[in-house]
Amino acid sequence: MTLAPPDNDVLWARALVKSHQGTPALRGVSLGVQEGEVFAVTGPRGCGKTTLLDCLSGLIPADEGEIWFNSAPVHTLGRASRERLRRERFGYVGPEPLLVPELTARENVALPLLLAGAPRKEAAVAAGEWLERLDVAGCARMRPADLRQDQRQRIAVARALAHRPIVVFADEPTAPLHREDRDQVMRILVTASRSHRITLVLATHDPAAARYADRVATMVDGRLAAPVRGRQAMATASAARRIEEGAEQCSPTSV
Repeated sequence: MTLAPPDNDVLWARALVKSHQGTPALRGVSLGVQEGEVFAVTGPRGCGKTTLLDCLSGLIPADEGEIWFNSAPVHTLGRASRERLRRERFGYVGPEPLLVPELTARENVALPLLLAGAPRKEAAVAAGEWLERLDVAGCARMRPADLRQDQRQRIAVARALAHRPIVVFADEPTAPLHREDRDQVMRILVTASRSHRITLVLATHDPAAARYADRVATMVDGRLAAPVRGRQAMATASAARRIEEGAEQCSPTSV
């Protein structure tokens, strides 16, 4: 019997299975994400977080299972339809800021709007506004090669948000940033989610980033545990940080 996704879930997946060259990455993952929710998937590197986001966003097809976006089946779409869905309805931020090197920062941020058919002036204005929000407005005319890593990552975040997608997939979005920059970028991502009703699906191994989520689910060896509310996850993250800090303090100092 085929189950219909709940009406209030913008993303819904059931029994996802995916392998890479015979190695299982997802082992029957099911989840539901509500509109405007910040949903975090945590776990160590290599546990399947990136594969899950790639399947949910339509970047790669799952081997088995179902994925629904706004009650429409993503798992039945062909490659061209999945690409159109990602271009028009989704935003993406990865651990590395994959910007177009020939374009300026403003042009990179405006690109999704132009691809969606927005007038050039409108796209440029929207790009400038998001660069301002990410504190990189001064980089608008610069190209990626002339920017610092943290500046490029902020521009990548602006690009993911500028066309006001329904869902933003963020895979370790704070990985290349220092602690202070991580907090600011996460606050901007979450504020945009709240104010524009953008659903944010976050994959991270950083407890400090996960504490911004409404719900957090932990993935281990391709299996996803039942999500917990953000406050419970924050308590777990705080304990993990204390253990990590204690281990650092107890580590021998090199001479």
